[in-house]
Amino acid sequence: MSRTFRQYLLFTLQSIGFWMLAFSFLIVIRYFGVFEEKGVSVLPKYRLALTDLLAFVSLVSIPFGIFYAAIEFLFDRFLSKSLSLGIVIFAKTVIYLILLVVLVSFVVDYTGYILDDSTETGNDWWYTNKTFWTIVVFFIVASLVFSFIKIANEKFGRGVFINMLLGKYRKPQEEKRIFMFLDLKSSTTIAENLGHYTYSQLIQDCFYDLNSIVQRYDAEIYQYVGDEAVLSWTYERGIKRNNAVQLYFTFQKRLNTRRNHYQEKYGLIPEFKAGIHGGTLMVAEVGSIKKELAYHGDVINTTARIQAECNTFNANVLISESLLQEMKLRKIFTTKRINDLLLKGKVQTINIYSISTEN
Repeated sequence: MSRTFRQYLLFTLQSIGFWMLAFSFLIVIRYFGVFEEKGVSVLPKYRLALTDLLAFVSLVSIPFGIFYAAIEFLFDRFLSKSLSLGIVIFAKTVIYLILLVVLVSFVVDYTGYILDDSTETGNDWWYTNKTFWTIVVFFIVASLVFSFIKIANEKFGRGVFINMLLGKYRKPQEEKRIFMFLDLKSSTTIAENLGHYTYSQLIQDCFYDLNSIVQRYDAEIYQYVGDEAVLSWTYERGIKRNNAVQLYFTFQKRLNTRRNHYQEKYGLIPEFKAGIHGGTLMVAEVGSIKKELAYHGDVINTTARIQAECNTFNANVLISESLLQEMKLRKIFTTKRINDLLLKGKVQTINIYSISTEN
């Protein structure tokens, strides 16, 4: 819960900062635009200093940013799966419109900044006010920009989108990362028993539960391949707080918490197996259509091979010795060494360990 709260707090701070910049930009454009318009007569009481306006807007942006972040967070966490995208967009639009009416009414009442006709009275002033609808259009555009940045960060991982904009990955770059290959146990048998349609629903549910905890452990989804998910961390984030290990057990705990749902709908409780490994590899932009980041190197292949050994040793989680030595696992974790293995496609043997926990 504490990690979820930190995640929400960070998103709230980002929302406040974004809307401070967005509304300040609007104020600057509106301020100079109005005073530079020929034929516009501005009464002395409206001649507010730009710094005063910016300070006031900054204060207004704080509750707006908090409210905006709360709506986005609640919809993403609790309603995005059960409601269609159209209903979600419509509901958000209505809520934001109400919020804008309240916000702009506050500005009108206490600053007189709405210069089109600041003497308007009545609760329906906003319906015909051109300045208000200008603000609405600006808000829609700014909201789309904010959503685009949010989606891009979720797709590529924190900071990666900015690096792509700056062209960092136009040429292959060397990075040190941790990968986890996460695969559904007995997937072939389950698919045969459930049928392809119900099986696809099962995978949807499992990955939805996975997505609900991914950001909590600073992980990035690299790929979905059938019933397998490939997760990635920067080396520092994966080691920090045992994120690269803890995520698996939290995910399995999440599935067990919803055991009644899975048992009633699918007649089973899904279990996943995972292989974890890290090291240096190359990352680069690939493709001109559906452009994405691709990782190349032995780390990817080795992680996949480690995961494939889970069935052989009846283990839920296997991790390479080199990565385990750099992690300071909490006492709740129990590790067991597996003899040197010559993984498929490898020339040299590699030491791996199984990880388990009673919690």
